[in-house]
Amino acid sequence: MAGLNVVVLVGNLTRDPELRFTPNGTPVANFGIAVNRRPSKSEGQPDVDFFNCVAWGRLAELCGDYISKGSPVAIDGRLQYRSWDADDGSKRSVVEVVAENVQFLSSKGQGGGDSQSSGDTSAPIDEDIPF
Repeated sequence: MAGLNVVVLVGNLTRDPELRFTPNGTPVANFGIAVNRRPSKSEGQPDVDFFNCVAWGRLAELCGDYISKGSPVAIDGRLQYRSWDADDGSKRSVVEVVAENVQFLSSKGQGGGDSQSSGDTSAPIDEDIPF
């Protein structure tokens, strides 16, 4: 049986996208998002989960041009595990979200654009994210 690797997240950017280019010229953008986790009935404040994301190609360029720290986004993509040897000889690894689509969301009354998919870009935003 084949596995399924699909991730859908809605949150706010924790830092501006870092747009770079591979040696062959392919754009790549790295950024982080914060996503509220629903609190249990006994808890008052929601917990926040933080995720590292990466976008490639035209989507990376759009992210670099149109979103910044604090921007609300909806991301769908897949999880990817990578490992490498650091310069100091230690082993490093990361699990990140590889974005296949990024919807640029905006609060009521704010401008916003969208990438890769069409539709309403004025979705309700949870204003309790801690930044």
